[in-house]
Amino acid sequence: MCASPVINRVVPVESTMTDAEWQMRVDLAACYRLVAHFEMDDLFATHISQRVPGQEEHFLINPYGVHFSEITASSLVKVDLDGNIIQDTDHVINPAGFVIHSAIHAARPDAKCVLHTHTVAGMAVATLAEGLLPMNQKATRYYKRVAYHDFEGKAQDMDERERLVHDLGDKNYLVLRNHGLLVCAPTIGQAFKEMYAMEKACKTQLQIMATNAECVKLSDNLLEFTAQQFANDAKVTKERPSGWPSLKQLVDRVNPGYDA
Repeated sequence: MCASPVINRVVPVESTMTDAEWQMRVDLAACYRLVAHFEMDDLFATHISQRVPGQEEHFLINPYGVHFSEITASSLVKVDLDGNIIQDTDHVINPAGFVIHSAIHAARPDAKCVLHTHTVAGMAVATLAEGLLPMNQKATRYYKRVAYHDFEGKAQDMDERERLVHDLGDKNYLVLRNHGLLVCAPTIGQAFKEMYAMEKACKTQLQIMATNAECVKLSDNLLEFTAQQFANDAKVTKERPSGWPSLKQLVDRVNPGYDA
């Protein structure tokens, strides 16, 4: 029988929060509310996790049973890679979310933020045998850069972590077959932007397929060239701002209070 995660509470004797961790919590709470604002949430299901600065073996995840639109910086739950809740909190976490996110954080130090969704478009494309296709500019960024993980039921078995990590490899985009989408990124802002783009690519693909019309074919060379352009754009510099501060201002206007 496969082992399910056991979530324990192990509160440190001395529990302090650095300024860096608090700022990370604020950004992560804002990201949850953005996902809700753009209707990519699934009530209490799916998760966005972020490594804690200076504590690479710990990550933050949402409290189970709290809608994404109500997530606050202080309500986020800190856990370790073994499933222990290591802060004083009355909240619990979703074991399925722990299985997926702990696997990636343990295997991929570069994956600071992991964002997973169950949108209608994402689940639909994840169910298609051909998966996500580079049919338009938005989707070309994923050309030969998407990994696939076969459906094994709800992600509640610890032994699935090894197979999930193997399937992901060094890629930053994962289609969970018959399930949903997942992105890895070095920052919260980039993770949100990548998922926003992936969601739009899925919606566009479904719209195109619904026409049942012949599509313009793009050459492999052109697809790779465009995918590399997107990869270069993801390397944010002072000359190319990330846009994250502006997205947080959007949350400030439509759903403030995440920084509590």
